[in-house]
Amino acid sequence: MTTLAITRHVSPRLAECELTCIDASPIDLERAQAQHAAYVRVLRDLGCEVVELPAEPDLPDSVFVEDTAVVLPEVAIITRPGADSRKPETASVAAALAPYRDLHFIEAPATLDGGDVLVMGKEIYVGLSTRSDTRAVEQLRGLLGPFGYTVTGVPLRGCLHLKSAVTRVDGGAVLINEDWVDAAHFGACERIAVDPAEPHAANCLPVNGRIVFPQAFPRTGEKLARHGCDVVTVALDELAKAEGAVTCCSLVFAPVRGR
Repeated sequence: MTTLAITRHVSPRLAECELTCIDASPIDLERAQAQHAAYVRVLRDLGCEVVELPAEPDLPDSVFVEDTAVVLPEVAIITRPGADSRKPETASVAAALAPYRDLHFIEAPATLDGGDVLVMGKEIYVGLSTRSDTRAVEQLRGLLGPFGYTVTGVPLRGCLHLKSAVTRVDGGAVLINEDWVDAAHFGACERIAVDPAEPHAANCLPVNGRIVFPQAFPRTGEKLARHGCDVVTVALDELAKAEGAVTCCSLVFAPVRGR
């Protein structure tokens, strides 16, 4: 089955991005664009059909398309980002997803960033962050309960999104920084802890049996390899200055055509 990846080119105003948990540092736009282009090439090399949306010049954070939607086999949820500057990002992603999924929308006053949503089978965890709230959790329960999903809110500490602290490695394992999220929430999963020297290393992206992972975190990458993962590294350190990571830059899913 084809794997689709929706991405968006880097905004020329990336340096004006929203920051929550890291200090601002100069961003080299050309380097960020080159790193993003290389990331897209990796997705293609791993078998994805990539849909590249054009840059949004007036939306600095818009390269981080993950925050605009949650794509499940049955439906797609269009989010309502917690930062006001990011709310306009959802319209173009909704249009791109419409051919493949029925769409449902998080409604005001709830806020939800896709980076706060971790899907483990029929279990969905939502980070209760500065960007996502309990009202969004309740809306997700109402929208997804009929499809058999359970939705659990998860408190965070010291990080932007839930997927800054924990991501899926495979169907039964997560990569986790236990300083940022209580590991007890994921007790049914095997937990691979990040190397203590690499606190930002808990974000990985499974794609067609491989794991896309930042080359900036070699110690944690070695732990993934020892777990049996086939790790493909990418350089995203320039986008990381905007609090981006490997899951943030794409929506990866199996397309469902002809609904």
